[in-house]
Amino acid sequence: MRGRDLSVRTVVTTSLGHGIEEALAAHRAGEVPVVMSGDGLIGQVGGALAETGATMGIVPGGRGNDLARVLGIPSEIAGAVEILAAGEARQIDVGEVNGKRFLCIASMGFDSEANSIANRARLVRGNLVYAYAALRALASWKPATFTIRFDGGEERELRGYAVAVANSKAFGGGMFIAPDAELDDGRFDVVMTGEVGKLRFLANLPKVFKGTHVDEKDVTVRQASTVEVSADRDFAVYGDGEHLSDLPARLRVLPGALRVIAPAGGPPR
Repeated sequence: MRGRDLSVRTVVTTSLGHGIEEALAAHRAGEVPVVMSGDGLIGQVGGALAETGATMGIVPGGRGNDLARVLGIPSEIAGAVEILAAGEARQIDVGEVNGKRFLCIASMGFDSEANSIANRARLVRGNLVYAYAALRALASWKPATFTIRFDGGEERELRGYAVAVANSKAFGGGMFIAPDAELDDGRFDVVMTGEVGKLRFLANLPKVFKGTHVDEKDVTVRQASTVEVSADRDFAVYGDGEHLSDLPARLRVLPGALRVIAPAGGPPR
């Protein structure tokens, strides 16, 4: 960053809370907070900076790096710094679940169990941790019944695997669970995966990396700006890979609430 004539000071964070405090203090001091981490810290700092008028920079430093992937920020440090130096501020939406904010995707059901396994995994490195976690979760999975209400009106009951409320396209290290979601359209893409045999679910899993799973008959996608979700058993709600809340959950979009430094002209298509 100094090689690009950017004035910089470094803070090593000790927790999510510490990272949030330091980012808010930097914004109040007229600085631009830049987060070098994974989606968890980026999501929490971004959520705290939302609606403050702050601009946030991102240097990918985690296992998944899905927000950077969708924004078109390179995973290599030199490329990410180039965006900080030459990019532009882009307004993006922020999601909120039971008062807790997230930037990418909040999911529940099968995804809750897979996220929990992934966060405990220590021996599996890189993006493989998410595939490993999905296989582990599938072994003991039993279908659940979800009740989903869209924009305070239409209600739907779903028997199956999971509900993903997507502000962005990807999670889990490149799984394009909501391939048509946009970060700046003021709406969630709600991806609902219904009941299907485990072997078929496993066979369809690779399609998530290309986003073609949404063409399967057991997958339904709806758009809404507020979503309420409950289930017939307890599930944690994970947002940006972090355990943010538990069901029942009410989710809403905060349109254009955060500015992030992104490639000029938008991400490559």
